[in-house]
Amino acid sequence: MCRPGRSGAYRHRAGGACVDTHKNVHVAAVLDHLGGLLDTGEFPATATGYHQLIDWARQFGKVLRAGVECTGSYGAGLARYLATQRVPVVEVNQPDRSARRRRGKTDAVDAESAARAALSGTARALPKSGNGQVEVLRMLRLAKNSAVKARTQALNQLKAVLINAPSALREALEPLSTAVLLRRCAELTDPCDGNPAADTAIFTLRLLAQRVLRLRQEVTEFGRRMTTAVQASAPSLLERFGIGPDSAAALLITAGDNPERLNSEASFAALCGASPVEKSSGKSRRRRLNRGGDRQANAALHRIVVTRMRQDERTRSYLERRTTEGRGKREIMRCLKRYVAREVYTLIRADMITCHQRPDDPSTLTTAA
Repeated sequence: MCRPGRSGAYRHRAGGACVDTHKNVHVAAVLDHLGGLLDTGEFPATATGYHQLIDWARQFGKVLRAGVECTGSYGAGLARYLATQRVPVVEVNQPDRSARRRRGKTDAVDAESAARAALSGTARALPKSGNGQVEVLRMLRLAKNSAVKARTQALNQLKAVLINAPSALREALEPLSTAVLLRRCAELTDPCDGNPAADTAIFTLRLLAQRVLRLRQEVTEFGRRMTTAVQASAPSLLERFGIGPDSAAALLITAGDNPERLNSEASFAALCGASPVEKSSGKSRRRRLNRGGDRQANAALHRIVVTRMRQDERTRSYLERRTTEGRGKREIMRCLKRYVAREVYTLIRADMITCHQRPDDPSTLTTAA
């Protein structure tokens, strides 16, 4: 950063800046290399605002490090812009609650606290780049999960309406399988018998069935595109037993487009909530279940482990051996999750490196940008 010296000239003192991000505005604070607050400023959360923010920060000198809150949501655009400006970005968590109670809560105070965390090295996590196939997977999986939920709700509503439908209609439709029921309901025509309740029941059944069928097509299309995106980013995952496109997508989303930001496979396991947490006191030495991390990734590891315990011979042999040693099933599954996390991390890193070495692949050009 720059501060005036005794001679009146400016001395370049490297420091850091941090941004408290919001939907419409970002509040930034700039510190010198000793941690002194130089200035705070507020900028719009737009491309023009990003440019104004970095120009304002560089008025004080060279920006060695920028801390950004919420790099996966409100701060995503700013983090990507800073990366194009060759400014190192670190992910900053919200200020400590005890410190917030002492100092109060304003955007400027939050930005200053976050800047101190970035400058001191307390905040060291590198954000996800969010500009490659994994970001594509994140959007597709979000939309697919929403479509699956809406499809289930519509199907339940259809069956609830069918319970109170006219007796003749209910007796004709209830014994049918779900697929045939949807097809028959979607083909119903409006009767003209003057019974408003019966007419409305048929109308509702037809529209609900058509909604379910339409959502089913959406889920299928989202699944097809997700498979394509997984094959473009980490095809080795789909070659391993028990790992399907949905589970692979959840694990890739946790790793990000730049898994090199993770120091080791242990850090990836911690992100997935598959690493044991020390819980020792006095003479007691034990570890407990990790309830942190990305629960969607943890659920993906659980699905993989359950599938392998049922059908994979190596996993079944491991299960039998550990059971003989006196281990419980839940403890064995936690161990298996840890092994799967290590396997997945190795595959993801290898595939990402391979993709970055293929400049002729359009999808990898996006990832490496």
